[in-house]
Amino acid sequence: MNTPLRSTATALSLVAALAGTTAITMTPNAALAVPAGGYGDLVETLSPAVVFIEVTEKAQDAQSLADALPPGFPREELERRFGPMFQSQPNGAPEPQQALGSGFIISKDGYIVTNNHVVDGAETVKVKLNNEKEYDAKVIGVDPLTDIALIKIDAGSDLPTVPWGDSNTVRAGDEAVAIGNPFGLGGTVTSGIVSAVSRDIHSGPYDDYIQTDAAINKGNSGGPLFNADGQVIGVNTMIFSPGGGSVGIGFAVPSDLVQKVVADLQDDGTIARGWLGVQIKPMTEEIASVLGYDAPKGAVIEDVSADSPAAKAGLEDGDIIMSFNDKDIKDVGALTRAVADVTPGTDTKAVVLRRGKEMTIDVTVGDLAKKDA
Repeated sequence: MNTPLRSTATALSLVAALAGTTAITMTPNAALAVPAGGYGDLVETLSPAVVFIEVTEKAQDAQSLADALPPGFPREELERRFGPMFQSQPNGAPEPQQALGSGFIISKDGYIVTNNHVVDGAETVKVKLNNEKEYDAKVIGVDPLTDIALIKIDAGSDLPTVPWGDSNTVRAGDEAVAIGNPFGLGGTVTSGIVSAVSRDIHSGPYDDYIQTDAAINKGNSGGPLFNADGQVIGVNTMIFSPGGGSVGIGFAVPSDLVQKVVADLQDDGTIARGWLGVQIKPMTEEIASVLGYDAPKGAVIEDVSADSPAAKAGLEDGDIIMSFNDKDIKDVGALTRAVADVTPGTDTKAVVLRRGKEMTIDVTVGDLAKKDA
């Protein structure tokens, strides 16, 4: 259910200006190539595990919908021209809202990955396979912070699945194939390349998207992004679009992150994330230069919350965290993800720079879900 950022947020128009470009000649061996015979064999193998999701959302009456309109919205003028915007059923009851999305089967017993925003607020969730069979689905768990959801159907027999790929090995320029249900057109296949990796579009604390130019539209949300080997490298989640359709800028949640979230949801329907208890900011160019770095790195602590894991460990304002749990910290987003990846209650180490001196500090990571308890 992609809407323009559309995962849906306000549409953004992007304009790029290119100047002074120089033509580059590629030899035939260097050029990207579609597999011999096209993607037909690959799609034939993968499509049975890609599903169409139809959601019935909680019905809202006309007044509730009208109250949600932004100030100054010209409702009266639009209704004068085109008729009522919000319909009710003949008995006067509010009309249930319908939504569409995509998903893919990850286990023979019917576990399916999709987006949180596809099933958010759902009263009923129906799944249709590419053989036209339909099943009622149960929402096992959701994670709004990564926009991932896990649902399940009971088909009474083993179901086809798709394999996971390693998103850490994905590079800009790699081939990408998306299968989903844009605008309700089930089993639609599009192809392109990976346009960028580790893309932060400021949509949330765990932004680390794969960007692709494979066409993704409304209804593709929750569907898989495959590599050329037919492995899932991401979950299609949102697009940049000025008009609601694909303009070649789509984003997918990397498969490595999705697998961690799904495993957690499958365990008990909830997500356990580590918590440190610091406010952070990027290193400035000036500080990087003073420290002898070619470019900024790490995460600078602006404030340490009282009685937090960071405070108990002895971290201080001004400390620069360079490594956490044996992961190099390139920027503030890397620290956020590194802390979240640690199981609450785990003892780990943070390597920090304090007044120019490197030191290692022992930290017991807290539970994000309980930080305000």
